Amino acid sequence: MMLPRAPLFLLSALLSVLLSALLLATPVAAHTRSESHSAWTLDGRLVHMSFSVADTEARRTDGGRIPDDRRLLTYLNAHVGAMADGKACPKTAPARMIAAAAGFRRAEFQYACPSTQDMKIFSTAFFELVPTHIHFAQIQRPDGEFVEQLIDAGAPAIDLDGAGGNSLTNAGFLRFVEMGVMHIFTGLDHMAFLLGLVLISRRLRDLIFVVTGFTIGHSLTLGLAVTGIIRPHAEYIDALVALTIALVGTENIAIAARRPGMVALWTGGTLALMAVLRLVGIGLLPPLLLIGAAIFSTNYLMVSGHLRDAGRLRMVVTLVFGLIHGFGFAADLLESRLPPEKLAQILVGFNLGVEVGQISIVLLVSVIAAALVRMRLALSRPLVVDVIASLLVAIGTYWFVSRSFV
Repeated sequence: MMLPRAPLFLLSALLSVLLSALLLATPVAAHTRSESHSAWTLDGRLVHMSFSVADTEARRTDGGRIPDDRRLLTYLNAHVGAMADGKACPKTAPARMIAAAAGFRRAEFQYACPSTQDMKIFSTAFFELVPTHIHFAQIQRPDGEFVEQLIDAGAPAIDLDGAGGNSLTNAGFLRFVEMGVMHIFTGLDHMAFLLGLVLISRRLRDLIFVVTGFTIGHSLTLGLAVTGIIRPHAEYIDALVALTIALVGTENIAIAARRPGMVALWTGGTLALMAVLRLVGIGLLPPLLLIGAAIFSTNYLMVSGHLRDAGRLRMVVTLVFGLIHGFGFAADLLESRLPPEKLAQILVGFNLGVEVGQISIVLLVSVIAAALVRMRLALSRPLVVDVIASLLVAIGTYWFVSRSFV
């Protein structure tokens, strides 16, 4: 069974969505977010806090350069703190930098509040630099209870008297399914990738192959990441997700141009050049990761461009792509403190929601195309594929570069 040609109305809608994503989306609007973390320990009137931020975020405070300890502490001192009874809590000792994981900076603060009445903690760090910045605050109360709260530009302070517990503790199975569905519907990069899968699938059988491979891949890594067996660097995963979008579009172009070798060499060469730039200090992704991506991309495009029936190959390739996207899916769950007693429900429910979301998108595109093509409102498939594939390459490349150098 051949998939129907893309109809004119569907083409217009898809182009509008993709152009909006290209013009309006930033790394934050997709899956990479500007974020920081803090851990607060309360002991009566005393408050101890450690503030952690990635080097990539710290650069924003010094015009793109990694700030020295003094400059970063000066910035944080002016943007984080505690209050009680309407008054700022003074520090009991000067803030200082402490040991942190590679690629991160960590500062320590200690406060002595005038009372325990109406205690609040706040952070306005990075909001003036990135309005969509999100801060994750973990609070340990004197009784040992842990609370996790989000701080954003609209609500930069947390009332400690009203800070509730983990919302997932009392959540039901359907809540986890909803989280998975919304992760797909609000993730422009995942939606763009799914559109690419539809484009490269000329037959229903091919579409089944690629969706199956993608499902197996992301289900595996989602479980590995959430259970803590593997914890990849989030920024690396976000960049690789963008690369998968560009590669899916590039494959369509390579096949249409009948020059898979040339396209493959250009793609692999560009990634290899990025690895060289990283060796001299330009960029964020590790050189070995870029070299591996260059080798994989070159071979993938070369092989797929010379196979008459690449359906089964794409199942294997999309399984690899699914492994990458699975780590991206896990990001939403890892932002919350997951109750261990509900881990199985969370994994099954969230993964089911992801499946519902992606199948809904694939079916919606296919059904609308089939319905409208009956009305003879269709352009030729090659033209539609060329245009949308080119947009996917542009969007994927834009996101990849943004996540690799910013």
